[in-house]
Amino acid sequence: MQQENSAIVAARRTWRPARLLELARFLAGSRPCRVIVAIVLPFIGVVAAFGIAPNTVTDPVPQSRVVREIELSIHRTGVGADEGYWREERIQRGDTVATLLARLETNDPEALRMLNSTRSARSLYQLVPGRAVRAQTTADGRLLELRYRNGGNVLTVARTGDGFTVAEEPVELERRVLMKSAEIRSSLFAATDAADLSDAIATQLADIFSTDVDFHRDLRRGDHFSVLYEVYYDGGEPVRSGRVLAAEFINVGKLYRAVYFQQSGNHGGYYTADGRNIRKAFLRSPLEYSRITSGFSSSRFHPILREWRAHRGIDYAAPTGTRVKATGDGVVEFAGRDNRGYGNLVVLRHQSRYSTWYGHLSGFATGLRKGMRISQSEVIGYVGATGLATAPHLHYEFRINDVHQNPLRVVMPAAPPISPEQKPVFEADVAPLLQQLQLLRNTHLVRLD
Repeated sequence: MQQENSAIVAARRTWRPARLLELARFLAGSRPCRVIVAIVLPFIGVVAAFGIAPNTVTDPVPQSRVVREIELSIHRTGVGADEGYWREERIQRGDTVATLLARLETNDPEALRMLNSTRSARSLYQLVPGRAVRAQTTADGRLLELRYRNGGNVLTVARTGDGFTVAEEPVELERRVLMKSAEIRSSLFAATDAADLSDAIATQLADIFSTDVDFHRDLRRGDHFSVLYEVYYDGGEPVRSGRVLAAEFINVGKLYRAVYFQQSGNHGGYYTADGRNIRKAFLRSPLEYSRITSGFSSSRFHPILREWRAHRGIDYAAPTGTRVKATGDGVVEFAGRDNRGYGNLVVLRHQSRYSTWYGHLSGFATGLRKGMRISQSEVIGYVGATGLATAPHLHYEFRINDVHQNPLRVVMPAAPPISPEQKPVFEADVAPLLQQLQLLRNTHLVRLD
């Protein structure tokens, strides 16, 4: 008992909550613990309260109640004070103008007749599922205004007196820059789909790195890409994808990086971090995505002629109608029907010594003719099975001085780099893009299968 009393005296002298807690634990093992702990614990609470701000003066603060009337200002747009509220609905599959107006709580036969009969409101007939329609109605369902975005335009129908006005104008879009990163598990387009990237961005990625990475043969499971790209919004809703601003692709451990830059007075292009143009004079493939069914060979059994003969090009299998792109800037040397087995054929001449051949086409690009200048990646025709072909595919040849070359192995010449005069501007413009790519690469993403 004397030991317990000395512990209490020591705790009061030090007057610290930690010591008192130790005392409480000690007393819990003694017989009269219930009584002593009951005495000590209030002191712990008091010490903890005053321990926050010692010597604090707690004078009473005078209080008074103030009641004021606040006038609320309600913003209204439209024709009068009796206008109702804005409502928004998403278009569903099978919707008509009538069912859509009903879900918007619009009870206005006059407006329905006008929308169904007015030619200027014809874009409302193209009800695309998922898009939003907004309507402003009175309390009894009378339509005051309706807004519907269709593509890059917005249709506005507004009540004016006893009638309606209909106007369709371009949408003022908000530009945002988004970042995505993904891993290749089967194909590039499967990875971009999993990352919720649009086909437009996936196609740009394939084009940007097509001169360094053969997406038909070189992809490996575990390859990785990161991309910064534009998306344009209308009222918080994405309308369309814009340009890829920067991207990097890691293929079999090798890093490829590209940033977009537009030199003064020239078209923009993609460059490495040190200003080298990543675009080669020729693309590796004339198709956005396909698979190779027959490679370059000195001896191949022809499935139609039933004989062994050289195959001096690459066959890319793709559905009929797939777009075929020019692999380099050039001039159309031939566009028409060929009687040597090529079927519908386009021949482009590049820098006098290079030529590319595109065979078995189902059709040609509109207006394509001999002597026309063609830019790299411009569509020149569509995959087909004309000529000596057993199934839809593109036969592609690459020639130097009219000698066949393997387009998958030939060294492609590079396009011009950033000029010395533009180098300081280039470095300043692309520095933030490169920093964001670095941030994406250092970010570990969790995948939920």
